[in-house]
Amino acid sequence: MKDYFVHETAIIDEGAIIGAGTKIWHFSHIMPNCVIGSKCNVGQNVVISPEVVLGNNVKVQNNVSIYTGVICEDDVFLGPSMVFTNVINPRSAVVRKNQYQKTIVKKGASIGANATIVCGNTIGEYAFIGAGAVITKEVLPYALVVGNPAKQIGWVSEFGHRLEFDNKGIAVCKESKENYQLLKGEVSKLLK
Repeated sequence: MKDYFVHETAIIDEGAIIGAGTKIWHFSHIMPNCVIGSKCNVGQNVVISPEVVLGNNVKVQNNVSIYTGVICEDDVFLGPSMVFTNVINPRSAVVRKNQYQKTIVKKGASIGANATIVCGNTIGEYAFIGAGAVITKEVLPYALVVGNPAKQIGWVSEFGHRLEFDNKGIAVCKESKENYQLLKGEVSKLLK
């Protein structure tokens, strides 16, 4: 007996691994040899290709295609109609399946609606990709990036709030009251 929910219109191919408590909604297609963790939510009209790995508690909003080569760690949010690519120079007449590039979305990162993630890049832990952004290079942990091509405009906490650093490089998240440090162009959460 399966311990996850699948809407009657969704297609789950043999060989897909799906964790407990996951929900897969209308008209989605889960292809063989992909791994979906526990307590994930896969929205309407989503395609998850072979070899894709989704960690636990990943939220995939409607109309997202996750192509071979993509790995999303735990607690990742993929906004409505955001796009992954897996080949740098696609051509209809040229088969490049042996050139798929890996894209890694690290723990807790959020990708906004209609953003595009060009393959071969890593999105750092808890990074926040603004709606419509086009990612063409690596994104640092806790970075806030927007635009086309995306540029970093600030830093965010694990709660997704913008961080304002003092002259000592310390910021406090307004919601969680957690402390963060900016040192040598990188942010880290300070342990209490």
